[in-house]
Amino acid sequence: MTSPLELPGWRHVYSGKVRDLYVPADAAHAATAERMLVVASDRVSAFDHVLSPGIPDKGVLLTTLSLWWFDRLAGADGGRSIPNHLASSHVLTLGADGEANTADDLQSLIPDAVTGRAMVVKSLDMQPIECVVRGYLTGSGWAEYRENGTVCGIALPAGLQNGDRLPEPIYTPAWKAPMGEHDENISYERTVELVGAERAAELRDLSLEIYTRAARTAEQHGVILADTKFEFGIDDDGVMTLADEVLTSDSSRYWDAAAWASGTTPEERMASFDKQIVRDWLAANWPAPREGEPPALPADVIERTTARYRELLERLTAA
Repeated sequence: MTSPLELPGWRHVYSGKVRDLYVPADAAHAATAERMLVVASDRVSAFDHVLSPGIPDKGVLLTTLSLWWFDRLAGADGGRSIPNHLASSHVLTLGADGEANTADDLQSLIPDAVTGRAMVVKSLDMQPIECVVRGYLTGSGWAEYRENGTVCGIALPAGLQNGDRLPEPIYTPAWKAPMGEHDENISYERTVELVGAERAAELRDLSLEIYTRAARTAEQHGVILADTKFEFGIDDDGVMTLADEVLTSDSSRYWDAAAWASGTTPEERMASFDKQIVRDWLAANWPAPREGEPPALPADVIERTTARYRELLERLTAA
């Protein structure tokens, strides 16, 4: 992994697989900083490894999509406003090239080196729950269903096939493990033990509401939102607040609705707008147990992945 950028006015405090976190340079302690800068890199990960080279423009494309969804969920879709972690109101417009132009009173705080792929956000008390909502049967859920007729312990009707729409969206939370460890699927009852009954219910209800609204919006653009994951934190006023990235290609499965309806194989029905191209190539060219340094991604895999990220943004944000 490359070293984080040195950004004027900000101090680097953390790097995940694909994002870097900064606090104001004059903040005495990272834990008490009122604001943070979240920078989306062009890094791409698969099978818990950061790969090289990165995906050009990935950080800009995903940040643009997050900002677009934050705007929709703030009421632009006709629903109630969902509080989010943006430190001030972003006014998002898309240029002719599909890139984001944002304007707000904190925009001047974003260094030129990360313009377009950074957000100034409020510090939150992050909840230890990854809030997953599934509207379709696929991935690890499909594997469990074939074995037990359940997804994360939730019983489903018999006879479903890979890629089928569920009778209704289901909430399947996970515990956010410490860095370097795998997140763990947990029951709703376990979330009550971790955060209390009131917050557990709020996390579940908010997640299902956001998924339902987003899935409806996606369908209007010929796209299926198969599943997604959200993160939330509590702000200084005690308000549950949507945080991190939201409804991006990295946190969600999106499928082309026409292909899903007409496809005859799982591959045709569930061709996703994300890094599945990377996963498939790596699975074929770096067999398990995948130890040591992963192989470099070839140019055609990078180009096709960038095109899928960009196509999703253009599809969803089209008038």
